[in-house]
Amino acid sequence: MQNLTEIELQNLKHLIEYQEINYQKLTNYSDYAVDPQIKQTFTKAAQDSLNTKEKLISFLN
Repeated sequence: MQNLTEIELQNLKHLIEYQEINYQKLTNYSDYAVDPQIKQTFTKAAQDSLNTKEKLISFLN
């Protein structure tokens, strides 16, 4: 992989932070959800955010 520019690194950092915040919010929403289908939707969306964050972090290696 080529070296990333400073702007690309900053953008990647922002995307990783966004995915972490999104994961935390969706997990919180899932914790408060009463309807099982809604809870499952939030849980899956949270997991998707976590997976995306991990994938983005892999670009730093």
